[in-house]
Amino acid sequence: VQLVESGGGLVQPGGSLRLSCAADRDIFDMVKMAWYRQAPGNERELVAEISNSGSTNYGDFVKGRFAISRDGAKNTLYLQMSSLQPEDTAVYYCKANPRFFQEFWGQGTQVTVSS
Repeated sequence: VQLVESGGGLVQPGGSLRLSCAADRDIFDMVKMAWYRQAPGNERELVAEISNSGSTNYGDFVKGRFAISRDGAKNTLYLQMSSLQPEDTAVYYCKANPRFFQEFWGQGTQVTVSS
């Protein structure tokens, strides 16, 4: 599975961004898809995930600010982020699980929150 993230960039505190993750195959065939992030010096952490049934799960730090969604017609996973804060600065990665024991990662997209 090939995944290509886009949509990152520089945004001011309180701003919004929408990240996209384009897959080269039907994303509804995936057992699960997810967004992770990694800030310098930190471990990679789960931001949000969505199962093939549509159930979602978010990291505790999200606190209702982000929303994960998908568009099957475009084979694209999204992460809508709002009320961004400097601590949200990180490289954001898309992950796909075609099976529970398989995973594929995108190359990541940088999100920087700064005034």
